[in-house]
Amino acid sequence: MPELPDVVVYIEALERRIRGARLERVRVLSPFVLRSVDPPLAAAAGRTVSGLRRLGKRIVVGLESDLFLVLHLMIAGRLHWRPAGARPPGKIGLAAFDFATGTLVMTEAGTKKRAAIHLVRGEEALREHDPGGLEVLEADLTAFRAALLAEKHTLKRALTDARLFSGIGNAYSDEILHRACLSPVKLSQQLADEEIRRLFEATRATLLDWCERLRREAGDGFPEGVTAFREGMAVHGRYGKPCPACGAPVQRIVHAENATNYCARCQTGGRLLADRALSRLLKEDWPRTLEQLEERSAGRGAWRARRDPTRPSV
Repeated sequence: MPELPDVVVYIEALERRIRGARLERVRVLSPFVLRSVDPPLAAAAGRTVSGLRRLGKRIVVGLESDLFLVLHLMIAGRLHWRPAGARPPGKIGLAAFDFATGTLVMTEAGTKKRAAIHLVRGEEALREHDPGGLEVLEADLTAFRAALLAEKHTLKRALTDARLFSGIGNAYSDEILHRACLSPVKLSQQLADEEIRRLFEATRATLLDWCERLRREAGDGFPEGVTAFREGMAVHGRYGKPCPACGAPVQRIVHAENATNYCARCQTGGRLLADRALSRLLKEDWPRTLEQLEERSAGRGAWRARRDPTRPSV
């Protein structure tokens, strides 16, 4: 899912291309993507873009006459900039927004159609699409602490709760917690003041760093390579690979459609977090620590070597 850094860079690229431009027409290719009927989408045609903003993970395109297009890309939605009048791709194309300066194409890969377009009138209607989470890049430590402690959650869940923090999802929460050297399953209300400060600073630094990285990557072009798994990430999407800080293999726990990636040595004192499915299956055979995992890996390597002396152990 595009998160705060991705959405920020999308908006900056769109500012250069459509701010002040006239929206000629909107072509809807998938009837499921349009989630509002009043005002009708046709009311957006012929309006000039007055500005753009971010609302959590949503992109808001402001139009004259107090209209707002709200684009929520969800997990697999993406934006692409094409020459004016370009034809969207057939299987994954959702909609095309035609401007005199070019065409903004909205796509969604996969079979689950979750991306959404709303057209609303007025700031009050727009606020209904705001989950209400804290904008960490605009907040101080006091406001961050209040949001973090508002509900009793694990740190992973707290950071990804859009009602508590704005724009942070699965990928960047992994990176934030690794940078802060904190366990993803530690409860927010168990943190000491120094740990809260460390988490606050790590959250800001991670988001700012990745905004800058993605800006450099896009340059003057449009950000076409938006993905949750990026070269240079410390732990997210790097299961089994060495932690850049200590060299230990990155671990993960999987729940539903989400995976939490972490370094046991940097974040949990060497303790392996229980995967709900696998640890229940293995029961007593589940390794509790990084040392136990390394011992078992070494044991498997020695067993393979005995079976086949010509095969290198791993």
